Amino acid sequence: MNKISKVLIANRGEIALRIIRACKELEIKSVVVFSEVDVDGVWVRKADECYPIMGHPVEVYLNYDTIISIAKKAKCDAIHPGYGFLSESAEFAQACADNGLIFIGPSPAHIELFGDKMASKVAMKEIGVPVLEGTDTPVIDKKEGERIATDIGFPIIIKAAFGGGGRGMRIVYKAKDFSKLFDEATNESIKYFGKGEVFIEKYVQNPRHIEVQIIADKYGNVVHLGERDCSIQRRHQKVIEIAPSPLLNQEARKELYRISTKAVIRLGYESVGTMEYLLDEDDNIYFIEMNTRVQVEHPVTEVITGVDIIQRMIQIAEGDKLQFLQEEIKFRGYAIEFRINSEDPQNKFFPSSGTVTNYLTPGGPGVRIDSSLYEGYETPTNYDSMIGKLIVSALDWEGVVKKARRALDEYNIEGLKTNISLHREIVRDEDFMAGKFNTGFLDARMKHFSLGAQSSLEEEKKKISFISNMIKKIKEHKLIARN
Repeated sequence: MNKISKVLIANRGEIALRIIRACKELEIKSVVVFSEVDVDGVWVRKADECYPIMGHPVEVYLNYDTIISIAKKAKCDAIHPGYGFLSESAEFAQACADNGLIFIGPSPAHIELFGDKMASKVAMKEIGVPVLEGTDTPVIDKKEGERIATDIGFPIIIKAAFGGGGRGMRIVYKAKDFSKLFDEATNESIKYFGKGEVFIEKYVQNPRHIEVQIIADKYGNVVHLGERDCSIQRRHQKVIEIAPSPLLNQEARKELYRISTKAVIRLGYESVGTMEYLLDEDDNIYFIEMNTRVQVEHPVTEVITGVDIIQRMIQIAEGDKLQFLQEEIKFRGYAIEFRINSEDPQNKFFPSSGTVTNYLTPGGPGVRIDSSLYEGYETPTNYDSMIGKLIVSALDWEGVVKKARRALDEYNIEGLKTNISLHREIVRDEDFMAGKFNTGFLDARMKHFSLGAQSSLEEEKKKISFISNMIKKIKEHKLIARN
């Protein structure tokens, strides 16, 4: 066993703060690196040690030679990559090992396997996990791609072979659009992932996007922590995540758990991971990818299970055995996570930035905020637009939806635009309240939403302003009467 005493966190924002807190509870020292624009980040203040890296704000968190050098200088035992940036870089994981540092995550071989969407699809198919019909090797030639797409039958989807997060992805409904969309997908893939290879597979229209959280130690012990429903998406980007899925068929649920744990055992995977699937209208299951890192949406699973996923990640990296059996994991109620993004819903969700002039968060039982935001913080323009996460939980679905409404109405961020108004609309939608949604839900509803909706707090401020004006007028009237 390799006991960890100090961890370098190769990340920023709310996930860096989340990892710092997990380390503190494990009595592990935390070290962060930060870019010039992140000097005022609350996670920089909370860490035990911090080290600046000069350079482009994004490249700072991708510069693994410098990060490893700082980790060694600070006498760290391990590096936690968080999500994004270097979290799914097999080269980085290997470089850590080569320099005597523990990479808190799976092996470089598993990161490489699942980073290659086609190779992972082939591996899953070989062990009996259902996958969508499509190519098993990269498609480079456009004409060959069009022939394959025609054989599969439209609609098809073109996906970046070495990417994720909705980037390098295009849906093609008609043959005449294939050429243009193929070029768009490959160009976007090059821009975001440095590689233009894509693959083609059958497109399932309006499926549910369900993922299963797994944890595996170095001794062959594997458990699942249930599923999350990530169907509410905008432009293939997750907006809301829910655990468990409100209307998932119980047989489909059991099958998802079975094939997920089976795959992890057969492949010898170690650490935290997430198996992602699409389910069609008939509950047919199709594997799409595995994420070899902690997910943005991990809090909803923590809330309904009581398992600290970040801490388990660290302990597994140390060589600990899993502390519980599958039957010891108890699921309790529902949890919903709302991604809070700095974007303008009234202007095509264009990214927004600025100084936070007022920041009031909701609270009470069953309300959790994961964010590094504070009043006076100037949000940088260099990174992803997500600035926080609101997580609510309750014992039943009706209760968690009501709690979500209340919490979102209390949430007030001023100084920049956010998507909170979108979330307020979603939780009042009839189909959402009934748990009926799929990946087409948001596109279908968007035109009916009033994205300038005010929170109860904003309405309260109007009331206070009105009352203040009335008091002022009364005082003025009394003064005139006295004179």
